[in-house]
Amino acid sequence: MRHTLPLAPQFYVTAPQPCPYLDGRMERKLFTALQGDRAEVLNDALSKQGFRRSQNVLYRPSCAECSACLSARIRVADFEPSRSQTRTLKRNRTLRREATSPWATEDQFALFRRYLDSRHADGGMADMDIFEFAAMIEETPVRSRVVEYSAPPEDGGRRRKLTAVCLTDVLDDGLSMVYSFYDPEQEKRSLGTYVILDHVALAREAGLPYVYLGYWVPGSRKMGYKANFSALEIYKDHRWQPIGDPESHSSELHPLSVDPIAEQVARISLPDSLPRRG
Repeated sequence: MRHTLPLAPQFYVTAPQPCPYLDGRMERKLFTALQGDRAEVLNDALSKQGFRRSQNVLYRPSCAECSACLSARIRVADFEPSRSQTRTLKRNRTLRREATSPWATEDQFALFRRYLDSRHADGGMADMDIFEFAAMIEETPVRSRVVEYSAPPEDGGRRRKLTAVCLTDVLDDGLSMVYSFYDPEQEKRSLGTYVILDHVALAREAGLPYVYLGYWVPGSRKMGYKANFSALEIYKDHRWQPIGDPESHSSELHPLSVDPIAEQVARISLPDSLPRRG
């Protein structure tokens, strides 16, 4: 008789490469594979500890000289939009939301390419082709949705225009916005902000307490906008806590703020059904 033993996740570290958020820094990631029957359980558990999903991998920044990347989430029950965000909601009230299974389309890829070429032409995804894009959307071992936002037809046409897209994971305690992109030519709509606001509404409708936004990086212009949302928490010192004054987190840029890799792995809490391997 063959017995199958439960496989515990093993953790690895990537080679250093230039940081996309802070000039002159090098980034390094701690990661593990996300696979098997317990993938959702592992994704839920590690998301609560600052990890993010990319296809079938869970990762968390583990840089040698910096700990600036702080996982951020919104407490849905306490969130209140600012006046600016209320105006953003009104500007986009004609958008229609549709949540579908994680399936890539040509319209999505065309929008994705326009977004990258305008906003992230020198980023790590700049050379992504349609097959790699499809893998990003479709290769998910957990419960995921593609949330599309479309605008009314233009010039009397019948077809609505795809305006924004978000790949979203459904966790046991919230929605995790894995990756979003939108029409870069509609800057006045503040579409990035709108997609986050709508995910707060989605989570509230579903009775989920959090919306996970990815990483907030003090000192980074690209990631600083996340601090504009009320009821924001960050994962710092091994626990979730209110962000408070964003300026108070500048010490995370210091090399002495980084724990050794072995200590980081030892502190990771795994689900009871997933024993740790050395």
